[in-house]
Amino acid sequence: MFSVAIFACGREKQAGIPWADIEKMLRHYGAELSERRGSRVRIALNGVRAVFHRPHPQKETDRGAVAAMKRFLIEAGINREDERDDV
Repeated sequence: MFSVAIFACGREKQAGIPWADIEKMLRHYGAELSERRGSRVRIALNGVRAVFHRPHPQKETDRGAVAAMKRFLIEAGINREDERDDV
């Protein structure tokens, strides 16, 4: 469910995906999330590591962050076909 939203996001200014949903999806796929300074979150998934910023004060991610998350998921071996109904 969640990764479909990330792979489907287009050119809209706000992607409209709550960051909490992205974290839930990442944990579903087995990612390790660790808090860093400020609003940074370090994510490790399938041997791939990245640092993202939690959006604030809004709760939804912007299109740039969604595009970066999409690249991260692809690099980590997650794609739209991996979507499971048990999320």
